[in-house]
Amino acid sequence: MSQPESMAMKPEPFSVQVSEQTLDDLKARIHSTRWPDDPGNQDWSYGVEANYLRDLSHDWAEHFDWRAVEARINAWDNWRVEIDGIPIHFLRVAGKGPAPRPLILTHGWPWSFLDMERVIAPLTDPAAHGGDAADAFEVIVPSLPGYGFSGPVPRAGLSFWQIADLWHRLMTEVLGFNRYATSGGDWGALISSQLGHKYADHLLGVHIMHPMLLDQFNSTMPWNVAARAWDTQTKLPESITKFAAHFAVHVLDPQTLAYALNDSPVGLLAWLLERWRAWGDTRDENGQKTGDPERVFTREHMLANATIYWVTGTAGSSMRAYADAARQPWSPSHNRTPVVEAPVGITFVGGENPVGVATQDRAQLFAKGPRAAFFNTTYLNAHERGGHFGYFENPEAVVHDLRAMFRI
Repeated sequence: MSQPESMAMKPEPFSVQVSEQTLDDLKARIHSTRWPDDPGNQDWSYGVEANYLRDLSHDWAEHFDWRAVEARINAWDNWRVEIDGIPIHFLRVAGKGPAPRPLILTHGWPWSFLDMERVIAPLTDPAAHGGDAADAFEVIVPSLPGYGFSGPVPRAGLSFWQIADLWHRLMTEVLGFNRYATSGGDWGALISSQLGHKYADHLLGVHIMHPMLLDQFNSTMPWNVAARAWDTQTKLPESITKFAAHFAVHVLDPQTLAYALNDSPVGLLAWLLERWRAWGDTRDENGQKTGDPERVFTREHMLANATIYWVTGTAGSSMRAYADAARQPWSPSHNRTPVVEAPVGITFVGGENPVGVATQDRAQLFAKGPRAAFFNTTYLNAHERGGHFGYFENPEAVVHDLRAMFRI
């Protein structure tokens, strides 16, 4: 007998408890890796360089302390709830201030909820982090369906705009907030924008780090970032080519790759590492890109995220988000303009500047560009430091902009 929806939507306390058997198996698989040859790849031009990956994998097996990460995760209030048959894991951290605003933070790929770790405390307790208690938020950090502890997803075909419906029900029906704020990057930006499009009356505002159009997967070749964004008769900049293989595989045949990533932890780590290195801001003090992922992430953070994907077996289900976005085209909920009606704030970071564009010109360039009319923009700011993973790379910028936007 199935549970009534009201019962199924009751959140239950959750704690992360990975078994020793799972961790022992992970270590054994790392040690038994069949390593390929890697000649002439010192510059990573063929993909992830073997010596670096060997060293990082050795740390994963011999030195990385998952139990310390696990304890840090469990120090937060973790919950799980089922909405429409979809399991959702989320953190809920109370705000410390006179009137904390409810805020849902949404990650992307290859992120996890841990990528929001550095912004949680200053957002929830601003007075303890050099701010004003009046700026406090109550922070909700879910794991996307099919990612980490929100896995596995029991059915195929869940697109980002459908996840926005789940998030709205989580915030209103499950947690009881009539109005709330939302912030996100990557998939989180699309989901937050969809919330601001469909549920504007319930939104205090939308903050995003990547102002993408909601119909970007509606093209005839959604896997081809070059065809979507650039004249293919000219040489494409690295800012586009670094996404090419990622989009093509994830949109066209993610399940094929899933067999390898779900069986080999080193294979999984390599696929994640390529994105962390290519998309993060690895520039040195002189603005030159170094290609060193540890200018962006600590080794512990990279290995913690890889472990979350590994122990939950969600590499494959997380990658399907792209294919599902292409197979479930977005359609508008109304024909009013701007498309995203809720107030929108956007944070830009220098590591993602378009070719030839300086950080100080980024906001003005957007305001004059074709995408501006899509959003009800009320706040724009640009920061020199940070890349695709801005919440982890430059948490001070994100916290500053969220406070400033919702103070207006």
